[in-house]
Amino acid sequence: MLRHAIAPAGFFTQVSNDIIRHPRLSSDAVRLLTWQLSLPEGATEALSRTAARAGIGKCAFLRAKRELTVEGYFHEWREQGVRGLWSTVQLVSNVSLSGEEAAALRAPTRVAAPDPAPTGGSPAVGEPTGRAVGRHPEPPVPENTSHHPAPTAKATAEQQAVARELVDSLGGLDARLRVPRGILPELAALAAEWLACGHTVADVREQVRRCLPGRGQPIHRPGGLVRYVLREIPPVATPVAAAPPPTPGVAQMRECEGDHVQALLFRPVADEVLCRGCRRAQAADAGGSPAVASVAAAVRGAAAVRAALQPLQH
Repeated sequence: MLRHAIAPAGFFTQVSNDIIRHPRLSSDAVRLLTWQLSLPEGATEALSRTAARAGIGKCAFLRAKRELTVEGYFHEWREQGVRGLWSTVQLVSNVSLSGEEAAALRAPTRVAAPDPAPTGGSPAVGEPTGRAVGRHPEPPVPENTSHHPAPTAKATAEQQAVARELVDSLGGLDARLRVPRGILPELAALAAEWLACGHTVADVREQVRRCLPGRGQPIHRPGGLVRYVLREIPPVATPVAAAPPPTPGVAQMRECEGDHVQALLFRPVADEVLCRGCRRAQAADAGGSPAVASVAAAVRGAAAVRAALQPLQH
């Protein structure tokens, strides 16, 4: 394959080949990461805003965000301020970071400055070392949670009605969820997006319940908390299909080991290896009398005739 590339003189971003060729990052995830790394120093654009500018839909954005999180290129922390306002601190990096490394970059510890070296002398301990990772990651990006990306899934009128009933009943889930009526339409729109993406009412209630603080802890802004919980829609879990019950057929039948002109299949009751006709003939042969023997021969002959006619019946 022929390639023609001119190195830009300016306004470019250096991206590692490990990101471009990452085997587990989708194209949306790579686009989100490279877009964030290309932002100027001090930019505070949230990842959801980047997805909207890049034309990435909500469901695709959630998948890409999850991939970046799993691979260590994206970290975020949720915290509640002194006035009860919830916010998200986001961190992107051009190298994979563990949770401990990301937390250290978020709140670096202060290290006391070493004593100055004696005049004309050499440092007492080794030479200075370079950074353990590549370019320093972008500073944490605080995300304003007062707004959420525009919905991509269209809810039906029925789903919107169900969503409104759902947010009206949140007070029954926990007495601390006394949501102001002015925010109910916004919460109902968020809940309707969950329903439009395939989630059930039980899924929404369970998500809200799991994100509530512990018993006895006050919730200063219940409406803001519910909005914060519902603003990101996880993928719908795919149910594991149960194994279909066995259907009666040839696979459950067994070939008789008796003397037949043509193979005869029968459905055993237990672990018998002879069909009913052969078992009767065997029992008749064990009797020893000529009359019984003739009956056994007649039974075997009838079984042979049935075996020969079986293919014609199908």
